[in-house]
Amino acid sequence: MSTVLQKIKEIEAEVARTQVNKATSYHLGQLRAKLAKLKRELITPSGGGGGGGLGFDVARTGIASVGFVGFPSVGKSTLMSGLTGTTSEAAAYEFTTLTTVPGTMTVRGAKVQILDLPGIIEGAKDGKGRGRQVIAVARTCNLIFIVLDVCKPLKDKQIIENELEGFGIRLNKTAPAINVKKKDKGGINITHTVPLTKIDPEEVRAVLSEYRISNAEVAFKQDATIEELIDVVEGNRVYVPCLYVLNKIDSISIQELDLLYRIPNSVPISSRQWWNVDDELVEKMWEKLNLVRIYTRPRGSPPDYSSPVVLRNGKCTVEDFCNAVHKEIVKQFKYAMVWGSSAKHPRGQRVGADHILEDEDVVCIFKK
Repeated sequence: MSTVLQKIKEIEAEVARTQVNKATSYHLGQLRAKLAKLKRELITPSGGGGGGGLGFDVARTGIASVGFVGFPSVGKSTLMSGLTGTTSEAAAYEFTTLTTVPGTMTVRGAKVQILDLPGIIEGAKDGKGRGRQVIAVARTCNLIFIVLDVCKPLKDKQIIENELEGFGIRLNKTAPAINVKKKDKGGINITHTVPLTKIDPEEVRAVLSEYRISNAEVAFKQDATIEELIDVVEGNRVYVPCLYVLNKIDSISIQELDLLYRIPNSVPISSRQWWNVDDELVEKMWEKLNLVRIYTRPRGSPPDYSSPVVLRNGKCTVEDFCNAVHKEIVKQFKYAMVWGSSAKHPRGQRVGADHILEDEDVVCIFKK
């Protein structure tokens, strides 16, 4: 472990002292690729150590999962208990939570699992404390709450982002529009639909060379950085939406609170006084999870608004809805009648299996 960390520090130092120009672009590309490979080795050692471990792996329930990440004593456990009714031990000293504590809350008819993770410390991605296990669980979540103390939000935010970034978690980002297709021969062919201002072709070749890729088609559909290219080549990055939960606003002034709202994707709250939780925090959680509620309507009956079918990832089709109800429905599917915002007519629209549904649509399935 110490050998890998030392190598990382040596390469980082060499990158820092190397001038950026045409003559050094290939060398810098190799160095950054070597860094990425060493960091991957650090977080997924050959012995198989980067998994959840005792007390960290939990059975998944609900349509989506939200993981609470933060330093010790920022109020994660108090917030967890208030949202789910699950007792996650809370106290005014550090490291109260030592394992993953799961709970479930219902939001607009959707069951969402909440995971209260143990507090992490700086250096978690390098194996300090139980950071590796904590971040490994965070990688599997559909949404991350980074819970921060309002008295020092920016410094702690930067440290935690760095820890998650080092473990291959990309917060509030989408996967780079870069396609690397390996070939048997022909060398490296680079194409791009937009001008490349952040990366040099020599850097691209250097990165691919470090990963022993000598023949490939590399297509850029965005003005990407070398780090984004490495992310694509590595192939093990996860792109997770994130909300910054700025806790303990009951201890600051109104003027200070106004400044907090300037932090993107942030929600100031007080878990102790329960300020701004049920309205703004839960509302933004719903938006970030991108869930869609679909109500069923049996033939000849009114819609059933009591228990919606909840689908994930926004653009869901009638076929997705059928599969969520029962896998056999698609085999007998003839057409569907849809009422709601996705329908062209107030009285409903006859649609096929590829029709995209919207939140709170009503669907009636007709079989062959």
